[in-house]
Amino acid sequence: MQTLNEVSQTCPQCCCCSCTTPFFNSPTSQQHNTAPKIRNSSAEWRHSFAVTTTSSIFPNTQFTNHESLPSLHESFNEFTKAYTQYSETEQVDHVRAKDYSHLSLSNQTCLDYIGIGLFSYSQLQHHETSKGQVPSSSIPQTPPNYSDIPFFSLSCKTGSLKTLLLHGGQDTEFEAAMRKRIMSFLNVSENDYFMVFTANRTSAFKLVADSYQFQTSRRLLTVYDYESEAVEVMISSSEKRGARAMSAEFSWPRLRIQTTKLRKMIESKRKKKKKRKGLFVLPLSSRVTGAKYPYLWMSIAQENGWHVLVDACALGPKDMDCFGLSLFQPDFLICSFYKVFGENPSGFGCLFIKKSAISSLESSSSAGIVNLVPEKQPHQLSDDSSGTDLEIKNKSLPTCLHEEKPFPLSSFSGPMQTKQSETVEEGEPPDSKLKAPQCSEIEEVQQEPVQTPKKSNVQESDIQFRCLDQVDSLGLILITNRSRYLINWLVNSMLKLKHPNTQGVPLVKIYGPKVKFDRGPALAFNIFDWKGERVEPALVQKLADRSNISISYAFLHHIWFADKYAEEKGRVLHTKVVGDQEVVTTTNKKKDSVGISVVTAALGFLANFEDVYKLWAFVARFLDADFVEKERWRYIAINQKTVEV
Repeated sequence: MQTLNEVSQTCPQCCCCSCTTPFFNSPTSQQHNTAPKIRNSSAEWRHSFAVTTTSSIFPNTQFTNHESLPSLHESFNEFTKAYTQYSETEQVDHVRAKDYSHLSLSNQTCLDYIGIGLFSYSQLQHHETSKGQVPSSSIPQTPPNYSDIPFFSLSCKTGSLKTLLLHGGQDTEFEAAMRKRIMSFLNVSENDYFMVFTANRTSAFKLVADSYQFQTSRRLLTVYDYESEAVEVMISSSEKRGARAMSAEFSWPRLRIQTTKLRKMIESKRKKKKKRKGLFVLPLSSRVTGAKYPYLWMSIAQENGWHVLVDACALGPKDMDCFGLSLFQPDFLICSFYKVFGENPSGFGCLFIKKSAISSLESSSSAGIVNLVPEKQPHQLSDDSSGTDLEIKNKSLPTCLHEEKPFPLSSFSGPMQTKQSETVEEGEPPDSKLKAPQCSEIEEVQQEPVQTPKKSNVQESDIQFRCLDQVDSLGLILITNRSRYLINWLVNSMLKLKHPNTQGVPLVKIYGPKVKFDRGPALAFNIFDWKGERVEPALVQKLADRSNISISYAFLHHIWFADKYAEEKGRVLHTKVVGDQEVVTTTNKKKDSVGISVVTAALGFLANFEDVYKLWAFVARFLDADFVEKERWRYIAINQKTVEV
């Protein structure tokens, strides 16, 4: 177990990042003589950053006409004057230009998902070149033919999660290499945690809900300011198994956690001291609003008899380096990986289970666990072969909870060669890796057997995780600073857009943190017309797509209004709409269906200033009262037919 000072030494930014901030306000921080000094310098640094942003970017300026916006070049000059250290992040621009050229060639701005990629786009091009194909100087009009490049597929694994963890199975060298690289990237120790591949993020949440002992530890407490499909699936599954689901609430208008209520739910008295209360689920950051939540909640929950599940899916690419996993030791950790940024955001989920937490699981049937199965390259097939071994095998495989397409793995430096396994390092226990069961029914044993990876045609040295390697080389400070500058510039600039009327009605309403030093790289907002009426987020998304800007929309809920905001509550909240119909719910679910639909944008580590400028310039077009109608008629003219926008 590390002390707070030891964690601070492992994180270069601990004096000013969110990983240690919660401790500075906690009673235990007073035990450390250096804490007050760190707190003061941190607060001063944060305050200085916010003041610099608001006073240096378009000071005392309002934009009431989209044509009056400064050019990209002018805006970038002002941006670099406000954030002089942005030039120190130019290495990201070099990586983007070299390995993700499709982003510039396609003129597409990707702001619609958050997470971590595995491979780079250049790996696809490298494979085509190695086959003698001449790479195109521009992005092809049709999607790449993934049948011509190496694949690996997700095949379902049946059985019980607990049985799998206790009994184990056999990894291929390919899976062992994937697992080893991911755990190293996330700074998760194989001595303390098992790792399970899942079909996606939702499958990982459902897997925990299906396996956790809710019959004895009946409570499920979640902390989400937005509606998450994964969390909803977890709640539904856990309630069927006897759990009582509860949620934190978020205070209007800044959407901060209602700390008094949450603490009361966590600290409620237990009838039996040794009995666990249930499962506490905490996202380290909101993937919608960009709000970051104090890690202290994990410690409070653990001290009060909860098992803790940490949702790390919204973390930045290197944020796990600052997490201090050895200090908090959550019982479960969930993250996910996508394939290639801007090219293929599908992927798989990763569920980490602390070895000492296996006893909190039941041996129930579990869906969503997968194997990663590499396919043979085309040149390895014999002339009379009608397909790969995997294609034949998959005919008898069960259907996954969420079916995944084959994973394009353009990550092999050459033909696959059979080599001696090197997956077990010196000093590493041979039983530290999670293995797959060989059948759906396995006798449960109470000890971890020695497990040896099965022979395969791939070895760790054959796989290039180029995106992960790039993130590692860039480092936490560079990536975090870059996203901090970009997201805060965007927030501040959005707030400068005002309708050209006497009231100066703001065009944009931002939900959650605004200009803030330690906010996440995600933004939730709505656009309002000159009458003050909200433009539907789905419509904003469609119009943005026509401008080659990919954004998304979400639903904020569990919002708490103080008495002084009682009148505003009726104007702000609305019932969730799916399609053209309002969601009809039972009384106990009514709170979940009332909230705010919002537009969302998320910045990946490859985002640049042009990306945020393009979004800002697009939003500014709504200052034109006729913008939506003009777009409707333009669409009709192009397509020669009337289409509902």
